[in-house]
Amino acid sequence: MEIQKLIAENIKELRAYKGLTLEEAAKATGVSRSMLAQIEKGDVNPTISVLWKIANGYKVSFTSLMENRARGSFVIREKDITPLKENEGKYINYPIFPFQEDKLFETYRIQIKVGGFLNAQPHLTGTEEYITVFSGQVEITAGTDAFLLTVGDSIRFMADVSHSYKNVGNEDVFLSMIIYYN
Repeated sequence: MEIQKLIAENIKELRAYKGLTLEEAAKATGVSRSMLAQIEKGDVNPTISVLWKIANGYKVSFTSLMENRARGSFVIREKDITPLKENEGKYINYPIFPFQEDKLFETYRIQIKVGGFLNAQPHLTGTEEYITVFSGQVEITAGTDAFLLTVGDSIRFMADVSHSYKNVGNEDVFLSMIIYYN
């Protein structure tokens, strides 16, 4: 299923489940009523930042907005992943394993092109991120702490504070990211 359509269906379903009007959903998420309506209709492809606002406002995981509810064993082919792009395409998020109720995590493959960055909003209280760098140099901030990671380095940090990822090298950064909802 096309990711934009899947996102539209999931966001609409979550709003209905929570019994929210579009106006109430806009207040909870900080996303305008008209933008929410367009997303629910599948008329727009929301940015990562907008999806995070919706996820935080609805108090659900980021990937629950994109997950295909199929259960059991499955293989995810790279050609079937629709990447989410920010920073004019310099920050690319490949959603791999979405959050499931019986699992408290979700995983991503991230590419940050030279000069790329993402400033992320705090996740739900107690959320942790686990990152391993496979290529390049990345500066990760969590709250007021900054960390420089290179190939082979890994980090765990509390992601319930503002945090960011910035390519500070001269080659693309590739990393894996696990978000754990404690």
